[in-house]
Formats: sequence, structure tokens, C-alpha cells
Amino acid sequence: MKRLALLSVYDKTGIVEFARKLIEEFEFEILSSGGTAKAILDSGLPVIKVSDYTQSPEILGGRVKTLHPKIHGGILGRRDLPEDMAQMEANQIRPLDLLVVNLYPFEETIAKPGCTLSEAIEKIDIGGPAMLRAAAKNYAHLTVLCRSDGYLEYLEELRNNDGEPSLEFRKARAIEVFNLTNHYDQAIANYLSGEKTETELPEQITLSGTKIQTMRYGENPHQMASWYQEDSLGWASATKLQGKELSYNNLVDLEAARRIIAEFDSSQPTAAVLKHTNPCGVAIAETLSEAYEKAFNGDSVSAFGGIVALNQAINATTAKALTTTFLECVVAPGLTDEAAEILKAKSKLRVLLLPDLKLGPKYSVKAVAGGFLLQTTDTILENPQEWQVVSEKQPTESELAELMFAWKVVKHVKSNAIVVTNDRTMVGIGAGQMNRVGAVNIALSQAGEKAKGGFLASDAFFPFDDSVRSAASAGISAIIQPGGSIRDKDSIKAANELGIVMVLTGIRHFLH
Repeated sequence: MKRLALLSVYDKTGIVEFARKLIEEFEFEILSSGGTAKAILDSGLPVIKVSDYTQSPEILGGRVKTLHPKIHGGILGRRDLPEDMAQMEANQIRPLDLLVVNLYPFEETIAKPGCTLSEAIEKIDIGGPAMLRAAAKNYAHLTVLCRSDGYLEYLEELRNNDGEPSLEFRKARAIEVFNLTNHYDQAIANYLSGEKTETELPEQITLSGTKIQTMRYGENPHQMASWYQEDSLGWASATKLQGKELSYNNLVDLEAARRIIAEFDSSQPTAAVLKHTNPCGVAIAETLSEAYEKAFNGDSVSAFGGIVALNQAINATTAKALTTTFLECVVAPGLTDEAAEILKAKSKLRVLLLPDLKLGPKYSVKAVAGGFLLQTTDTILENPQEWQVVSEKQPTESELAELMFAWKVVKHVKSNAIVVTNDRTMVGIGAGQMNRVGAVNIALSQAGEKAKGGFLASDAFFPFDDSVRSAASAGISAIIQPGGSIRDKDSIKAANELGIVMVLTGIRHFLH
């Protein structure tokens, strides 16, 4: 009797040609159902329909096709156990040598704008995962394929091993299946958990992703690293136009840059320059090239070898500016043909296009011994109408806009964090200091003369009034901070004595 392969796929890429090779080169018989059977029949190839084989019709609108003992018996039967083989023969069950299944596109469906719960539910595959897991469990006796790009690999395995895939090959494919079904089920659980509530984190959660790149190393050369993606969105959807392979540190910095630039509306040309996940320059201007120049000049020394994020398509003028110094990566939502030609002069510069810079993760994760910490990402929408102006001096509309700019930037600086801005440009930064006084002094020192008439933002409250007095001595005109210290009155009193505007947001933005 000929060997039997069951082919049941949603994505039919390459399935007809694969079936042809199985039939003509290796004398398989093909068992199939639904649209897969139709595609193979339409190509002129012979197919045994699952409904004919099981003598059970497809029912419930196609929901039940392969959930049948003759199918699962053929998958799970152990050929080295006489009792299994006897029961299969008694029930007219043929053993399967190959199972080829890919699943309904659940994640692609829920990623579509306006996807409803009922639409998502209909793209939860039942028969596919059941067959895949059964075949993976029984890999000692058959091969299971869950990727269309594995068809040629399987054919080569047959050619190189006298028509019989090796046990090592079958085991490797089984591992792929269990990784796939784990990821698939977790995506469903996460989606339904999100449907239930936005105010609580799920009781159970599993991190799941597909490796898309093995890195040369991690943060340091002695550390191994790989890049995994949960879905086809985010950085996996970015187009890399040129440059060297992305490194672990590149992606960490790019994500930090994306988070900053996502704070700003694309109607306002904005540029951010980062180094080691901290901004060394952020600016808004009338044009994109001007915004980049302002951001770069905020700290041109640190900008050398940095990461640049832009919230508008790169034009020729901006491209020329980007080529005047050494940069590691540039990311933007698009670029012109002329800009692309100009950037080619810097062949090692990694240029990425990410159309949706605002699409970020729902959660952030930190590993700890024995587990991990999960939190929702800090994407709260700021509402200036909820801020409190606690100083006697009142801010103008322009000053409030500048304070909002400073507040958006300091949110993305490592704590303790202080940012000094002037003319919608970050001119001083104190990042990751062990005390806030030190962070203030570093930011003011870096700003220098640009601190005069400038604005200062602090990611957390001032425990004493000393930082307010330091800011006033440097010429700062307005301060924005969360408030919440038992000594807030001291800081407010100092602001009033020194003629400084002080605004309390009521929101803290620690970034550890």
C-alpha cells in the first residue's frame, strides 16, 4: 500500500507543487479536506477527501472535518505495537506517514483594524492544533510539517535518506509544532484576557515568540542573543533599506527611540537622537531637517554613533544632514527617492522604515530570578487641564507648551531624570543619577547659557527645595514635576521667592 499524507492548510502557498512531488516522485497518496482538497483536485492531481475516507460529512460550516477516530488513529497509531496495528486494521484506519497543517491566521485577524470578537473567535483553529500536537507526540512514527517553507526541506530529507526521513529530522519538526501551538494558544489567551478587562493583568501569562534573527552577541560579546517576535507587527514589519545587520543593542536603542518619537504628533516635525537608550537630543521645529539639526546640536558629542528617530518621512535636506556624522541607525516612517540615494553614501548606516512608530507593546517585562515582572507600558495620555499651577506666577500658553515638551522627554530618561529645554529643544539632561540634586546639576551644567529662560522637568518630586534654588540660579524660568513630597510647600515657596513658574502634574514617570 502506498504511503499516506494528510494535507490540510489555510495558507496554500506551495501546497499544490508539494503534493505533486509527493505523488509523482515518492508515490504518496494524498488525503485532504476543504479548500486544500479543492486546490489539489483543480490542479489535476488525485486526492482522497477526508469526508469520503471517514464516511462522515464536514459539518457545522466546516468547523468539524478532521476530528474523527480514523484521522487521529492514523496519526497516533504506534507501528511498533502489534495491538495498535491490530486495532487500526480492525477499524480500517490507515497509518499516516506525513501530516501537513498550518493554522487559521488568528493573530493576523486580530491585528486588523475594527476586528470584532466574533471574527476573532472564528479564526481560532481547533482541528489543526489537535492534529499537529498528536503528530508531534508521535514523531517516532511520522513526520509533521507546520511551515510552508519546510516543504523543500522535507523533500530533500527524503531524497537524501532513501525516502525515509531521519528520527532527528522528525523530532526537530515536532519541536517546531509544540513551539507553534504554544505561541498560538497564548495569543488567543492574551487576546481574550484583554477583551475581559483593561484594569487587571492576567492570572497566567506565557512569553512566546518566533525567532527571526540570531544576533552575533548580546549587550557584550560573551553573551548570546536572538531576536524573537510575538507577531508580524512592530519591528518585524520594519523595512531595512541598507546598512549592517542589526545588533542586540541597536534594537534596544531603536525601541527607546521609537517610544520617545511616538510621544509627538506627526504634524510637528520632531527628531530624537539617543545613546544607550537615553536621549541626548530631542527637538521640534518648522521642518524635519531643522528639528534634526537642533536635536543633534543639543549634545553633538554624545550624538556621535547615536540612534536617530524621525516622525516624518526623510527628505533630501534631512538626508544630507544625517550623512555629516557617524550614526548607527536611523528610523522614520518613510523617505523620498532622493533621500534614499543620498543615504547610500553611508553604506554602513542602518536605515529602517517603520510606518507606524506609535504601535508599541502592551506590556513591559523584566526578568527576575525564577520568573519575571509584568507591567502595562507607560503610555498614559497627559492632560494639561489636570495639572496644577502651584506658583504665584502663571504660565503663558507658550510656556505650557514648552513644559509639555519637556515633560514628554523626561518620561523617557533613566531615573533619577532631569531635562532642561529651551525653544522646544532639549539642551541639558541628568540621567540615571543616584540622587536628584546630582541629576539637576548635571543637566544645568550641560545646558550652560541655554538654561537662561529655559524650562526644567523632573520625572519625580523634589524632596527638598535645593534643586529649585539651583535651577533659579542657572536662569530656569519654569519647572514641571509630579509633586507628592511631604516638602512640596518648601519647593513651592522657593519658586515664589525666586519668581519661577511651578506646575505639578500628579503623575510620576520613573524609568529604571
